[in-house]
Amino acid sequence: MKSGWFALGKAMFFSPNDSKTRLRDRILFFLLAMIILLPSLGCTGLHEYVFNGFKVGPNYSPPAAPVADQWLDATDPAVETSRIDDAAWWRVFHDPVLDSFIATAYRQNLSVRIAGLRILEARALRAIAAGELFPQHQDAFGDYSRVAISKNGPTSMMPVRFFDQWTLGGSLAWELDFWGRFRRAIEAADANLDASIERYDEVLVLLLSDVAQSYMDVRIAEQRLAFAKENVNIQQGSLRIAEDRLRHGVTTRLDVTQAQSDLANTMATIPPLESARRQAVNQLCILLGMPPQDLDAILSASRGIPKAPAQVAVGIPAELLRRRPDVRRVEREVAAQSAMIGVATSELYPHFSINGTIYLDASRFEDLFDANSFAGNVGPSFQWNLLNYGRLANNIRVQESRFQQLAVQYQNTVLQANAEAENALVAFLKSQQQVRSIAESAEAARQSVQLVMSQYQEGIVDFNRVFNVQQFLTQQQDQLAVVEGSVAQNLIQLYRALGGGWQIRLNPAASQSFVLSEEPLQVVPLPKTTPAQQPPLPPPMAGQP
Repeated sequence: MKSGWFALGKAMFFSPNDSKTRLRDRILFFLLAMIILLPSLGCTGLHEYVFNGFKVGPNYSPPAAPVADQWLDATDPAVETSRIDDAAWWRVFHDPVLDSFIATAYRQNLSVRIAGLRILEARALRAIAAGELFPQHQDAFGDYSRVAISKNGPTSMMPVRFFDQWTLGGSLAWELDFWGRFRRAIEAADANLDASIERYDEVLVLLLSDVAQSYMDVRIAEQRLAFAKENVNIQQGSLRIAEDRLRHGVTTRLDVTQAQSDLANTMATIPPLESARRQAVNQLCILLGMPPQDLDAILSASRGIPKAPAQVAVGIPAELLRRRPDVRRVEREVAAQSAMIGVATSELYPHFSINGTIYLDASRFEDLFDANSFAGNVGPSFQWNLLNYGRLANNIRVQESRFQQLAVQYQNTVLQANAEAENALVAFLKSQQQVRSIAESAEAARQSVQLVMSQYQEGIVDFNRVFNVQQFLTQQQDQLAVVEGSVAQNLIQLYRALGGGWQIRLNPAASQSFVLSEEPLQVVPLPKTTPAQQPPLPPPMAGQP
C-alpha cells in the first residue's frame, strides 16, 4: 500500500513525461517575477533590501534624546554625582515598618499582577507573530454525500444515477516571507513584549513610591497629632492658671475666656488630623492589596517621621535613559512602530505562496484508503495589489507619521524625566534648609511659652502675651511636622524621578528579608488561578544592570 501511494504521488506530481517541463515552467515563473519586481526597488532600494537582511522598510535606530550634562545642583555638597544608589532606596530611612510594607505591596498589589498578566499577553502575541513564518493555513477536511444524477441533465448518460462520495484530505498555504513582512512583525512583537516588561517596571516604581508616600502621610499625621495633643496639655495648664488667678481676684474673666478659646481652637485641629491619618492608612491598605483595616499593631513597631539622609547619590542625568522604565518603554514603542513601516512597505509587492491540497476521494468507504483514491495538487502562486497603490502608499505614510510622533514623544518623555528629577532634587535640598529654620523657630517658641507662663503666673505679663506665644508655638510645631515629612517625601519623589525601585524584581528573594515577622498581613484571598495563569516575574532586559 505504501509503495502504491508513493508511486501514485510521483506519477501525479513528477511524471517522467513532463517533470522537466514543470521544473522549467516554475523556474521561468519566478525569473519572470524577479525581472518585473527587482527593478521596481531601484538601485538604492535593492541595496537597502539586501543590507537589511532581505527585508523592506527601515532598520530601527534609537532616536536621539536631549539630556543635560549635569544636574543644576551638582555642586551642592548634599548631591553625589559619582554614583547612583536607588535600587532599594527605601532602606535609606532605616525603618523596618516601611521595609515590611514595601515587601508586602510587591507581593500582593493588584496593579502589579495586572502588569504581569499583560506580559503574558505580549508573550502570546509574540508567539503568534513568530508562527506566521510557517505555513499560515493548514486545514483538514472530510466530506460524505449521497449524489443523485438527473435523468434529463447533461450527465444523464452516466451509467450510475445514485452513488456515494467520500472525501478526506488536507490543504496547506504557505506565504513565503520574501519581503520580510513576517520578520518585521516579529520585530514589532519583540519590541511590544519589551515595552510590556518596562510597563511592569514602571508600575513597580510608582507602587513603591506611593507606598512610601502613604506611609509618610501616616507618620506626618501622627506627628502633627502628637504636637497638637502636647499643646492641648500646655493650654489646659494655662487655663487652670487663669482660673486660679481669677478666683484670687488678680485677673479678669477675659483671661479665662481667652484661654478657653485658645484651647478649643487647638482641640478642633485634632479630629481632621485623625481623619487624615485614617485615610492615609486606608490608602496604604489598598496599595498592599487588602481591604482597609487597622494597622496599628504593625505601625507601633516604629515611631516618628523617618529621617532622610543628609546626602543623596543621584549619578548623572544621562543615566535616566536606562534607569527610568517609562523612558525605556516609550523607546521600545518607537522600535515597534519602526517595524510596522516595513510591514506596510511589504504590501507594495506581490505575496508569493505555495499552495497544496492532498485528499482521498472514493464512492465507497472501503475504497477510500486505496492508492487509486489519491488526488491532489500543489504549486506556487502570487497576489499583487496593483490597483491599490494609492492606499498602500498612504498607509506607509501613516506608519511613518506614527513613528515620528512616538520618536518626538520619546524625546519629550526624556525632557520631562529630567525636569521631574531636577524639581525633586531642588525640593529635597531646600526642604532640608527649611526644616532647620523651622526647627529653630519651634524650639525658640517652646522656650518662649515656658518663660511667658512663668511671667504670667508671677503677674509680670498679661494673658494676651501668653495667648499669642502659645498660638505661635502650635503653628510652628505643626509646620515643623509638615516640613520634616516633606524632606522624606521629596526624597521619595527624587528616587521615583530617578526610576529607582524596579530592581526589586531582579532579586525577589531579597524582598523576603524586609518582613517584620513571620506572620503575614491578613488579606482577602484572590481568586485561585492555575500556575500557567500566574504572571511570571519578567526577566532582566538586555543592557539593564
